Amino acid sequence: MTEAAPAPEPEHLTAVPLYLRVAAALREDLAGRHIAPGSRLPSERSLAHRYHVNRQTVRSALQLLREERLVVTDRRGTFAAGGGHEPGEPALTVRRQLFPGGTEAADALVRTSLTWEAPPAGLMTRLGLVPGEPTLVHRHVVLSPGGTPMQRSVSWFSRSALSEIPQLAKYRRTRGSVLHPDMRLLYHWMHQAGLRLTRRESIGVPPGGPTGVGGGAPRLAVHRVVCDQHGHALEITDIDCAAQGVSWTYEFSG
Repeated sequence: MTEAAPAPEPEHLTAVPLYLRVAAALREDLAGRHIAPGSRLPSERSLAHRYHVNRQTVRSALQLLREERLVVTDRRGTFAAGGGHEPGEPALTVRRQLFPGGTEAADALVRTSLTWEAPPAGLMTRLGLVPGEPTLVHRHVVLSPGGTPMQRSVSWFSRSALSEIPQLAKYRRTRGSVLHPDMRLLYHWMHQAGLRLTRRESIGVPPGGPTGVGGGAPRLAVHRVVCDQHGHALEITDIDCAAQGVSWTYEFSG
């Protein structure tokens, strides 16, 4: 008998909306084939009971998974994609527009934080900020099994992003640092807010020198600027990764 999944934390204890946590739990079951391709998912009522949420939360989670083409729904219920459920339906693949991008690792090997601070002076104008004005800053570190940092990234968010994206705007109330926030669905949140995204990435080999990334392995540096349909910058991210230790796959559509 399959062990019941742990219930998501109450919404007032986490910055991540409940429907995203339910979707994440189901996504892991789908990716790990705990729910076989083509098989029917439990009913909304059963899922609501399992995760201790209301049915509307379950519906929102399932809608997100439909948008990601991980599940399909018809009059008979909701089914895991693949397995021949629909003619021409592709085999199950997990396709995510993840922020900030990079190696997918176990949660124990990822360290993230959110702070409220002023970005470097050279980014102020592009982010729509005045000199010294603080904004939301996200830091993300991927560690090897031995604990060596294999990828570091830092992201700065613009005034436009904080005003247009509700999931970011609530962090205006944050004081100090928020440890381990789940920001993987940032680009989905941007789409939800009606923003059409474009990105520009500059990739190069940084100059030599000890940084602690990759333990001396060759490195790649990525500078990413994500803008809305009006050309306003939403996010600027710098990523420094060990080229021999990190496979970096980033899928994006505007």
